[in-house]
Amino acid sequence: MFMPTFCRFLCRVFLAALLTQPFVAGAALKLDAPIPVGPQVKVGKLANGLTYYIQKNARPERRLELRLVVKAGSILEDEDQQGLAHVVEHMAFNGSTHFRKQELVDYLQSIGVKFGADLNAYTSFDETVYILPIPLGKREHLDKAFLVLEDWANGITFDDATVEKERGIVLEELRLGKGAGDRIGKQLYPKIYNGSRYAERMPIGKEEVLRSFRPEALRRFYRDWYRPDLMAVVAVGDADPVLIEKLIRSHFGKLKNPSPARKRTYAEIPARATTEAVVVVDREAGGNGVLIRYPVQPVREPDTVRGYREQLVEGLFGDMLGDRLRALSQLPQPPFLGGGSGLAKLTPFYKSFSSSASVGPGGAPAAIEALVRENERVRRHGFTAQELERAKKDMMRNFERIYSERDKTNSAVYVAEYMRNFLQQEPLPGIAAEYAYAQEMLPGIPLEEMNAYARRTIPANSGKLLIYTGIARADMPPPQGDTLLAALAKAEQQEVAPYEEKALAAQLMAQPPKPGQIVHESEDKGLGLTHLTLSNGVKVILKATDFRNDQVVMSAARHGGQSLFGDADILNARYANGIVSSMGLKEYSPLDLSKVLAGKSAAVTMGMAGYTEVVGAASGASDIETMLQMLWLRFDAVRRDEDLFMSFIGKQVEAARNRRGEPATRFGETVTATLYNNHPRAPRTLRPEEYAQIDLDRSIAIYRERFSSAKGLTFVMVGSFDIAKIKPLLATYLGSLPTHDIPVEWRDVGLRPVTGVVKRAVYSGSEPKSTISLTFTGKAEFSQREQMRLQALLEVLNLRIIEVLREKLSLIYGGSAGGSISRIPYGSYTLSVTLPTGPESVDKVLAATFEEFERLKREGPTAADLAKVKQNWVQNYRRSLRENGFWLGQIQASLMDGTDPQSILTHEARVYALSAPEVQEAARRYLDNNNYVQVVLYPQKAVAVKEAAVQPPN
Repeated sequence: MFMPTFCRFLCRVFLAALLTQPFVAGAALKLDAPIPVGPQVKVGKLANGLTYYIQKNARPERRLELRLVVKAGSILEDEDQQGLAHVVEHMAFNGSTHFRKQELVDYLQSIGVKFGADLNAYTSFDETVYILPIPLGKREHLDKAFLVLEDWANGITFDDATVEKERGIVLEELRLGKGAGDRIGKQLYPKIYNGSRYAERMPIGKEEVLRSFRPEALRRFYRDWYRPDLMAVVAVGDADPVLIEKLIRSHFGKLKNPSPARKRTYAEIPARATTEAVVVVDREAGGNGVLIRYPVQPVREPDTVRGYREQLVEGLFGDMLGDRLRALSQLPQPPFLGGGSGLAKLTPFYKSFSSSASVGPGGAPAAIEALVRENERVRRHGFTAQELERAKKDMMRNFERIYSERDKTNSAVYVAEYMRNFLQQEPLPGIAAEYAYAQEMLPGIPLEEMNAYARRTIPANSGKLLIYTGIARADMPPPQGDTLLAALAKAEQQEVAPYEEKALAAQLMAQPPKPGQIVHESEDKGLGLTHLTLSNGVKVILKATDFRNDQVVMSAARHGGQSLFGDADILNARYANGIVSSMGLKEYSPLDLSKVLAGKSAAVTMGMAGYTEVVGAASGASDIETMLQMLWLRFDAVRRDEDLFMSFIGKQVEAARNRRGEPATRFGETVTATLYNNHPRAPRTLRPEEYAQIDLDRSIAIYRERFSSAKGLTFVMVGSFDIAKIKPLLATYLGSLPTHDIPVEWRDVGLRPVTGVVKRAVYSGSEPKSTISLTFTGKAEFSQREQMRLQALLEVLNLRIIEVLREKLSLIYGGSAGGSISRIPYGSYTLSVTLPTGPESVDKVLAATFEEFERLKREGPTAADLAKVKQNWVQNYRRSLRENGFWLGQIQASLMDGTDPQSILTHEARVYALSAPEVQEAARRYLDNNNYVQVVLYPQKAVAVKEAAVQPPN
């Protein structure tokens, strides 16, 4: 897997998501003091230069997160190696000193480590990272894990025959990435990186090199750059740090650096002195966007308390500017669909201030003018005291949450932090120190300092790169470069008034509603549940946990949903939730609501699906009442705002229009239309003109019809709360919900998949890419046991897809099978397989896939494959038992499906009882050769569309 960073800069909102905080008056901190490494981690270095990080962390229990981090990526490739840093990463899983090809993956799968989901790796410009999470049930697992890391560091074998086989897989991965984004990117990279070497060394490489490279070029890259002075081992988890350090020393202390060693350099990105506009369009692009990138500057990670404080100022700046731009996107005729400004990294060592937007019907000039105008408003007039106060509250609440969860944080979070330290020199004070910095410094950051920072950060007179990317359509010619430059210049020269702050209430509700009462209470000691019945008939199930210190999750569901409305109302019903949500709550717009809730961690959503209605909510431990207030208001205070409705519909129309040229859109629409024979109730994306059929008042009426009453709802709440303390809150807010009579049963609308074998071909796209979709459907008896049999079949299929289609035949890079059994509106199953490949390989992939289907029907899964599935399931289950979301989902599912909630505790036993003959029978039942839909995407038969074209300014 490769992870280019350039994608962060195309048609996306650039907001600095820094977890940072400020400073208090009377500070005892010395700003010029260095930031020390906190006591939570041991950082060491071996004599050969290898760095290591070790932390004891018990979440999840009995598991260790290991990483091998190499400061070597595509930027270091020689001319004949372009793409080979990535190929080396692939080869690490294909044979090494201690593991033959497939032996490594087989072993790790046998102990519950899933390839792709757990075991993985990535290659970027400046680093390659190997990801290895290990269960700690046996000591041999730990010993072998370090043997794996050692082999990756110094023992990859690069067998010639294996290299040739892997070549085909990498070429399939390259094919998978082709399309409008790739074509546009190739035109933009030289501009984005301003002539730097980064533009010449994309991690996926060059196709001609990948097709022709010799294995020796791989070995040369490995010898030159996989060396201990460029490596780090990161180990965080539920293991003895002394033992871990001993294993690191024994496995890596013997590694030697090459002599002479090639110098590890980092590519420079020169600053831009002039302003330039670039227009790149493509018929298959998925949208139109603009990016204004100001001059790049080197990144300086803070090494003193003062530097840390500067990063906190940067985070406040990004939050406040982001809020202003979000307000513009909510106008009835917004200048853009979504936009943002802020500092963002271009590479680990360079950043720039950038503004970007998704362009709507107003066009690129309007978007550019709006972005620059708001930037100029901040640069010239600064922020308001109210904006700064809200930003500080939000930051401090975020820090409080992270600090309170410090002993419940997953190891992978810490691993990522230590990787950034090694690769980018990010400091490691630890959350306790950072929280102390925040408490000490946040209140002392004055408005004047923030406004001075804004003036420095948004350059008034500087060279800029102005990019437009979009769809090449006959009815919408792209803008010329000089038009974009004129819009930029005009906005920079306009007079702008200071920002006006609207007065808002300080709280959601002036007073709580008249409370109901708890009329019945019982306890389920086995599951640790408390059941409440309230005076209005609403029921509540509580599970107080210690899994997290600052997390509460809640949901409720009932039957009904869109099925209760006729075909003529289906669009109003389908979009009712989105429309109501887009208009805010009570008298508050969504942006106003975020201001009122500054410093709070609470959210509520309402959803109406085909046959169900769902309420979802979450909060921090100290914000439960705020969450319950929001929920109460969602039943009572629907807000009608025609301007925001127009904005919502306009964005949907533009998004639908933009998707029309994407091959994936046409393919997905054909799959759904074929499967359900164009049934009006089938899920699908609307055509742009269809949105005119949606009526604001009818959508609100439908929402109110279903969500003005809480009849039939059982709320499930799981997390960090004291039951005795929250009972009064539940009685007040849930016990006072209206529960007038409404239907709470679903209606069968006649939506059924087609029967028989139906095959369709879709011709779309200019690249030599195909995708195969196979969908098997039919009747099935719903039960937990049958669902488990189907899921086991799917897991085995996924193993076979990788082992056969990828590793043995080199026909695909990746593919997957998925499916489920439903009992509403009738007992039925769906099993789907998706396989991206080349057009020339479609018949081979289909033949090989159906051969594997027949093998499973004839022979069933191998004992080894079924054991891999079980081991992974059991380990995931054991981890999930310590997750609030797992318990919420399982309890809610048992209510909706009518199953016994006690089965949560017997899952592991049921997994071990699953037999190979049961999975074999599932294959015979669900892989029915007489009842499936096959849709294949092929490239256009007509003359291929033109490559992306660069239009320089006139």
